Amino acid sequence: MLVIPGRKAKDVCDRHLGPTRRDLLRVGGSAFLGLSLGQALQMQEASAASESSGAGWGRAKSVIMVYLQGGPSHIDLWDPKENVPDKVKSAFGTIHSKVPGIDLTENLPKLAQVTDKLSLIRSMSYSPNGLFNHTAAIYQMHTGYTADKVSPSGQLEPPSPKDYPNFGSNIIKLKPPEEPMLPFVMMPRPLQESNVVNKSGTAGFLGRAYDPYYLFPPGDDMDMQKMERINITDLTLRPEVSTGRLGRRARLRDMINAGMPGLDQAVQKYDMDKYYETAMNLISSGRARDAFDLSKESDKTRDMYGRNTFGQSLLLARRLVDAGTRVVEVIWPKVANSNNHSWDHHVDLTNRMKNQSAPMLDSGLSALIADMDDRGMLENTLVVAVGEFGRSPQRGVSTSGNGNSADGRDHWPYCYTACLAGAGIKRGAVYGESDQTASAPLSDPVHPTELLATIYHTLGIDPATIVYNHLNQPRELVKAEAVTGLFG
Repeated sequence: MLVIPGRKAKDVCDRHLGPTRRDLLRVGGSAFLGLSLGQALQMQEASAASESSGAGWGRAKSVIMVYLQGGPSHIDLWDPKENVPDKVKSAFGTIHSKVPGIDLTENLPKLAQVTDKLSLIRSMSYSPNGLFNHTAAIYQMHTGYTADKVSPSGQLEPPSPKDYPNFGSNIIKLKPPEEPMLPFVMMPRPLQESNVVNKSGTAGFLGRAYDPYYLFPPGDDMDMQKMERINITDLTLRPEVSTGRLGRRARLRDMINAGMPGLDQAVQKYDMDKYYETAMNLISSGRARDAFDLSKESDKTRDMYGRNTFGQSLLLARRLVDAGTRVVEVIWPKVANSNNHSWDHHVDLTNRMKNQSAPMLDSGLSALIADMDDRGMLENTLVVAVGEFGRSPQRGVSTSGNGNSADGRDHWPYCYTACLAGAGIKRGAVYGESDQTASAPLSDPVHPTELLATIYHTLGIDPATIVYNHLNQPRELVKAEAVTGLFG
């Protein structure tokens, strides 16, 4: 089989290397055309140069993932439908947005005023294979792969070092931050369905050095003041320890390690050096400490985002990115399989959407997009808001084995909406189209893996880059291509 080498990928252990092992294996097939290895690699370089100049490539320095855990109803938010049966039609009215043709429901009046700064993908879709439950779908959305064990109830194995890495862990492995700053922050609660906590929220087989910094303030999910109790004492240098003294300690540690290779080898798999180096840089620089201080923001700005856990987490995300954090993931602060502010609207959708979840989303996300645009930060920051799936077009029916009231919608992975802004994403645009009842894409379907590939592409990372799992087996970051039609 002849395969002409494509875009350049990098081995995560040897970042200076150009071609992947896969490319080198394939290159042998070109010998019968009279091409030498050198000529084939020259072709690869030319191809890589062409690809890397494509739309959106490398436009982002950072990414903020606004993860709407629970699966919000696209029909009741971003993709309203008229002239449909009563069981399909949203209980909410349709409003025009700032951009003609991009109508939303009345639940999103503030987002309607910033549609000129964003794109909606109304054709997110995948055919489920055991992915009607939250945990399995969350795993796919975050890693690009399906989990090993999936049951109809959604109960999977807990997080494991064998798991595929969260996309943010891959990004900071391949694109470490340029400032002494936390590379990847996840807040204000872990990914969760029932008793499965933080599946796909870790670095998995990359090693714990690439886990996010978990900012999970204490308090119940309904506690809207959690972000007022952020504790970052582990990022503070004790008064009796000067930076000079800290530096001397580091040099002493290096000298001891140099004489104890056996110890180094014993702890190598735990990436202790990376932990220590990161901690040293953070403590001595103080950047992270300052970024976490929300009191530096005006009351007007804090009110604009919303004085609740979600809104203040988005404000903190903006501050962290501004300070040099590469990846921030803000997880909707209410677990799936729960009521009150959850997006998992199997019952009482109209009341919960109108009075709980939608107002927080509307204020927080619109403020984030507008604020970052005013500061010029959307030029090099990608903002993505998406859930693991949408909700069933028809109310009151079961699609996943769950019971649903007449005012509830079940899980629906076949069609839903994502919102993107920044880093070259078209402004005031809709990509793809859903059919008359928002049941399936009518054009340009986008799989969750393609959304991940687009995120990597925007950061200048080839989605086909090879990483090695816990068995030292080569794996692509994601088996999908970027959706370059999203960029303008």
